[in-house]
Amino acid sequence: MVYTVLSVTYKLYLQYGSSETYYPDYITNLVAKQSKELLETLGYHAQVIPHPKEPSMKLIINKKYVARVIEGCNSVSVIILFASFIMAFTGRFKATVLYLLAGSVLIYVVNLIRVVILSVGLYHYPWRKDILHTVIFPAIIYGMVCLLWLFWVNRFSNQKKSYE
Repeated sequence: MVYTVLSVTYKLYLQYGSSETYYPDYITNLVAKQSKELLETLGYHAQVIPHPKEPSMKLIINKKYVARVIEGCNSVSVIILFASFIMAFTGRFKATVLYLLAGSVLIYVVNLIRVVILSVGLYHYPWRKDILHTVIFPAIIYGMVCLLWLFWVNRFSNQKKSYE
C-alpha cells in the first residue's frame, strides 16, 4: 500500500510538478547540478545543460558529453522502494521515522557519488559503458539498499521480535 501511494504521488509530481525553470524536474535537475559540483571538487571542468530533445540533463566533462541525467538517476524510485520495505517491517515509531530519514539521505548521497563515478568512468573508459551502467552501478545502489533493509530487519523491526 505504501509503495502504491508513494509511486502514484511521485508519478503525479512528474506529470504536473515540472516547470520550465527546472527541466526535466526539480529533483533530477538538482542531482545533475550537485553531480557537477562534485565533479568540479574532484578537479574536472563540468557542465550540465538541459537536453534539447528529451527530459534530461546533459553532463559534460572537460567539453566531452559523457552522460545524461534522467529521472531514473535521481534516486527517488529507489528511496520509495526503501521506504515501502521499512514501513512493511515497521518498528517503534521514532526508530522507523529516523531510519527512514537517515536511510533516504544516505541513498541520495550514495546515488550522487554513483553518478559522479559513473560519469568519470564514462569519461575515461567509454568502451566500458555497458558494464558500468548496467551492472556495476546498479549493484552499488541496490546492494546498499539491501544492506540497509537487512540491518533494519535484524535490529529494529517488530517482525524480528516475533521470530525470536
